[in-house]
Amino acid sequence: MKKKLASLNPGNLWKVFGIAFFVYLFLGFMLLPCLNTITQVFTVKDANGNIDPWAVIRFFFAGNMPSYVMNSLKLAVCLVITVNIVGISIVLLTEYFDIKGAKILRIGYMTTLIYSGVALVTGYLFLYDSDGILTTWLCGMFPDMDKNWFSGFNAVLFTMTFACTSNHALFLRNAIRAIDYNTVEAARNLGAKPFTVLKKVVLPTLIPTLFSLTVMTFITGLCAMSAPTLLGYDSINPEIVRLAGSSTADEAFPQARAALLSIILALFTIVLLTVLSAYERKGHYLSVSKTKAKLVKQKITNPVANVLAHIYAYVLFIIYMTPVVMIVLFAFQNYPAIRAKSLSFDQFTLINFFGQQDYEFLTNRGKVKVREGSISGLFSNDATVGGIRLSFVMSAIAAALACVIVVIAVNYIFKNKGKKRAVAMEYSMLFPWLLPTILICYSYRTYFNSDSVWYVFNNNLYMKENVRFLIVMAYTVVKLPFALRMIKAAFYAIDEELEDAARNLGASSLVTFLKVKLPIVLPSVLAVFALNFNALFTEYDMSATFQSSYGTTYAMVIQSMCAEEGRDGYNVNASGRRCASTVFIMVISGLILYLVYGVGARDLGERLERKEKRRKRLAAFKAKFHHEETKELAS
Repeated sequence: MKKKLASLNPGNLWKVFGIAFFVYLFLGFMLLPCLNTITQVFTVKDANGNIDPWAVIRFFFAGNMPSYVMNSLKLAVCLVITVNIVGISIVLLTEYFDIKGAKILRIGYMTTLIYSGVALVTGYLFLYDSDGILTTWLCGMFPDMDKNWFSGFNAVLFTMTFACTSNHALFLRNAIRAIDYNTVEAARNLGAKPFTVLKKVVLPTLIPTLFSLTVMTFITGLCAMSAPTLLGYDSINPEIVRLAGSSTADEAFPQARAALLSIILALFTIVLLTVLSAYERKGHYLSVSKTKAKLVKQKITNPVANVLAHIYAYVLFIIYMTPVVMIVLFAFQNYPAIRAKSLSFDQFTLINFFGQQDYEFLTNRGKVKVREGSISGLFSNDATVGGIRLSFVMSAIAAALACVIVVIAVNYIFKNKGKKRAVAMEYSMLFPWLLPTILICYSYRTYFNSDSVWYVFNNNLYMKENVRFLIVMAYTVVKLPFALRMIKAAFYAIDEELEDAARNLGASSLVTFLKVKLPIVLPSVLAVFALNFNALFTEYDMSATFQSSYGTTYAMVIQSMCAEEGRDGYNVNASGRRCASTVFIMVISGLILYLVYGVGARDLGERLERKEKRRKRLAAFKAKFHHEETKELAS
């Protein structure tokens, strides 16, 4: 009897409740929606009302659906080639070879870290679209030039090539910096030329990192959404979103076709991640000297090759920096200057950010008409302010929720290390990595768009404001695997002796977790929160799938600016607001990256050293001020 009462203590009750709640979330927001999507493919009814499990499959091969799959595969394969060429180039030029101005070049190459997705694509459109800045200038010099040159596959490949090198800038850069210079020096002493050393010594050590980057690039190209949508390329994800919003009155079983395309994407993703896992399990080792030396940049001894390398480096720099510079400059130009694509310091303004202006225009009868307040800034426009507010709140909640769930789960996994339930929990949280984002979101949209889902107490989560909860849940689920990998690594830094000491002092498991473990992993948790928030704040793919007037996120508002320019004479400043939006995103993303990789990456010694420098500067300033004040009083 006493044992039964002891098993009902608050700690055990909370544990049972936690496990039950986790199972509820996993089944309701991961497994069941995806299973529902699969069943949609095989439960299509024919004209007589009979279930025809092969109808969608037959339609797939008879219709144009294979073209979307082939287009996505084509983009993914080409993207692997171009991204690796450019990505490896920018890392070698800034980290391995001795290139003049490497620090400036690195800043330019890493601009894609502070703006990406729909913001980056609209930035490229602002330059290269039919009425873009550079297209307008080029057409002035070459009148016969096709103004619509920047569209379709080539435009998507060009944009995504430079957008997707951010992973190379982060991970491949770290891999090159970790190379032991003694191995490079040994090869040079044996008479090997610089490019031979690069080919035979350096690149083989980077193969594991390059393989991972290649797989992730392939998946990115396969699941591309914002660039194909805005640049007019028929690929899988935009077609899924289009079919999800269609009805049987418009075309044959659109929902089932969208489900089939989602499943095809999932199969590709699962195969690629399986191959990556198998490759990583083989292990890759490199023999290095006992005393590891820091890599020294290599000079290119051939003068012709050196000049060509510098030209190539700065051409890439111009390609990366031109959209950023132009967007920042035009963000402070008034509407007439933006419309004419002309820069002038006389037309400098803050109207794209703050305030409103009246818009004057000539009617067909030659009369001047005024629309009051139709030119509005980013923070004075109801649509953009509403999108910013909604995205900020939903992204913050989802990023925080993902961190809380993962911290609790990882703590449980470490406490039950080696047990089946801990392994099951870990693999359950990695489950979203097996599926493309579009499949998860589409599954949510179809499964929860009903009043008969008992799992959520018969509430339709896709109707009205409920869609915001659905978006938050999708955001959270998609970010769980990344949060798990990062926070789990932080838990390995916890010394078990600290837990034993707390336990010996009589501290409960909860007190030990809050007072001992959490403070140690908190910097990593905050970093994960910041990175997740940064990614979700301008997220477009999921927002497009959940498209609704009640769930219009910031990314959707930015995307609509491309189509709303001057509509009905009211939204005449969409381009200016779009530039201001991109600058705003750059500032927010740059600040978060600085806090994570700048301030957050400093160890205790660096922080104390900087604190001491600030103290000395403040003391010197006070002494100087006091001396001048004394001197004035004396005079």
